[in-house]
Amino acid sequence: IEIYSLHVDCKVTSRFAHTVITSKIINRANESHEATFEVELPKTAFITNFSMSIDGKVYPGIIKEKASAQKEYDEAVSHGQSAGLVKITGRKLEQFHVSVSIAAASKVTFELAYEELLKRQLGLFELLIKVRPQQLVKHFQIDVHIFEPQGIRFLETDSTFMTNELTEALTKVQNETKAHILFKPTVDQQKINPELDETLLNGDFLVRYDVKRVATAGDIQIVNGYFVHYFAPQKMPVFPKNIVFVIDRSGSMAGRKIEQTRDALLKILQDLRPEDHFSLITFSNKVAEWKSALLQATAENVASAAGFVQTITARGGTDINRALLTAVSMLDKAERLPERSVSMIILLTDGQPTSGESNVEVIQENIQKAVNGKYALFCLGFGFDVSYSFLEKMALSNGGIARRLYENADAALQLQGFYQEVATPILMKIEMQYPENAVEGLTENNFKLFFEGSEIIVSGKISNELDLLPVEIKAQSHASDLTLKEEANVKEKEQVFQNQSYIFGNFIERLWAYLTIQQLLEKSISAQEEQQKALEERALELSLQYGFVTPLTSMVVTKPAGQQQTELANKPTEAG
Repeated sequence: IEIYSLHVDCKVTSRFAHTVITSKIINRANESHEATFEVELPKTAFITNFSMSIDGKVYPGIIKEKASAQKEYDEAVSHGQSAGLVKITGRKLEQFHVSVSIAAASKVTFELAYEELLKRQLGLFELLIKVRPQQLVKHFQIDVHIFEPQGIRFLETDSTFMTNELTEALTKVQNETKAHILFKPTVDQQKINPELDETLLNGDFLVRYDVKRVATAGDIQIVNGYFVHYFAPQKMPVFPKNIVFVIDRSGSMAGRKIEQTRDALLKILQDLRPEDHFSLITFSNKVAEWKSALLQATAENVASAAGFVQTITARGGTDINRALLTAVSMLDKAERLPERSVSMIILLTDGQPTSGESNVEVIQENIQKAVNGKYALFCLGFGFDVSYSFLEKMALSNGGIARRLYENADAALQLQGFYQEVATPILMKIEMQYPENAVEGLTENNFKLFFEGSEIIVSGKISNELDLLPVEIKAQSHASDLTLKEEANVKEKEQVFQNQSYIFGNFIERLWAYLTIQQLLEKSISAQEEQQKALEERALELSLQYGFVTPLTSMVVTKPAGQQQTELANKPTEAG
């Protein structure tokens, strides 16, 4: 079985990435063989299309509602279930895997397409393409086209497998608003050494970039009646933080996990700003405080906290409820905190609540009542013994987010990286306002906090008559209350994309649908049952209308007669 052509074609238009992977395979044997197509794609992406064509006959994947697809599938496969076609394979990736039996000398072409909105983190957008052909490929090519009307400020490529020879196969052409990156290694360049038929291509191919920002009220782009508004202010004064770290030191954290946590905390303490206030709480079945109050991050206090961190050892149960309530009450009682400041709790745990209150619903209720919208709660789940859905619901109900830390060599870096994302709050209570009578289907437009290096994105549909789209942004910065205004000329904005040949015409509409579905799914996590149903119904409707494989839809893949006929591609979620 030979892969004679593998092409990754990625078009990024104004942060929205559309990727198509095409693999062409021939069976050179004189009997039938399995041909396998295995691709890793970002977890944040939605698959939009898949097809196999075998000797000219096309077998398309069809996107249906998950429940009905599952029912059809169960009827087709009465002898129990085979594994789905998609599974999570790591911190950032999931894998799509399908095999089909092809006759001697037959050819098959596999094609998979997926879309995602690139998210700005620590000042950069990152496009991740996983490369793992597992054999030398005669025609191997990665094409990345980027078009950013705001202008490209910075662009770099990076890879975990580059050698000097392979660098020669990489070209980058760039002007003010566009870039084309081409990676096209010959068979010889792909080889680990000239004698062996082994490939060097195994790992991540990354493109990182950022855009230019001139307008203070952000940048508005419009195509076919849909708009997207990007807002990422820079060079603003940073709010002082009041931050309580709540660290699990139960028995299961023993060994490498607690070491990595200590290493990361020592680095994070060094990164606190002098005007920040902080404290540390550790917990097993007992809750221990470094100090009973928040202290300013002076060199002396940071050194004392570092000493405390070095003494953390792991044993005992897990009383998440009491630890978090202690953190909330510490913030409630804190005195002499800066008037304009941002308060947050960062919880790190690796297990289920086993001591004290162990009913997760009661804990969620207790915490939400105690926090009462005053503080942001971030929940980091270490490894796979945590109840991720419990942590996610708790974080989303309290103005924060949840993240899973993967138990591998870079866990300490994952923890530090997360801290860096929330380390510099520069705006709070952000309201993005648009004329009510002229805009519909608006995505989330109120945000509690904005951290430097990230980006706020709002999208919606504008009514046909509109010539000018006025926007107003209200927010609080450390220095003052802000009001920013901007007017977008609809006709002029539409013009920007007219002559870009490689852009799919309705990309802002698809971006709007992608963002809306992501937000509906996120809201449904912390919603009450009835509301949850309504949110999921709307997300399902959009997933089917725009052809996205989301946690509510399935792609049914049908194979030629005589093989296990149907298989399902479902979207896995971090909560499982």
